[in-house]
Amino acid sequence: MASTADVNIGSYIRFNNDICQIMEWQHRTPGNLRAFYQGKMRVLRNGKLNEHRWRSGETMEVLRVEIHELQYLYREGENLVCMDPESFEQKYVPAELFGDAMRFMKEEMVVQVGFESDTPIFARPPKMVELEVVYTENAVKGDTSNKVMKSATLAGGAEISVPSFVDIGTIVRVDTETGEYMDRVKK
Repeated sequence: MASTADVNIGSYIRFNNDICQIMEWQHRTPGNLRAFYQGKMRVLRNGKLNEHRWRSGETMEVLRVEIHELQYLYREGENLVCMDPESFEQKYVPAELFGDAMRFMKEEMVVQVGFESDTPIFARPPKMVELEVVYTENAVKGDTSNKVMKSATLAGGAEISVPSFVDIGTIVRVDTETGEYMDRVKK
């Protein structure tokens, strides 16, 4: 167990049986009252922000989290099989840790996975991915007066909105956090 003095921004703690990452951490001494720590943390399970106050010197469970860059190989049931590019060791990562970004995943992609004593606790895909448009409707000619968006299906099955000039076979860059079209990749 560690005390509140051992916690910094970016630390991982166990709070209310959830694993949280500290986003803000301040030591406060208001007037003639006792000092306390004010913390804002993100719950890794659902991504929600939470605030809490701890007395100065209070004990808390600080977790040792190792972040590895792994290469996504293939999906096996509810898990993704990922490989460490240095040791070639394969690890099973639950697909639910990727959340909505799972629809943009493609094989051989490099992902970040956080482990707490060999148990994966969070996973992040790359910030942006490049995927090919496999289906989209033809645009209406002359409709360029404003930003016209149309629906497109990407390789892997994800459906996003793209500008009217994007055609089948075009490779587009997509933000995996928001699921929005970024730009067209020219090769």
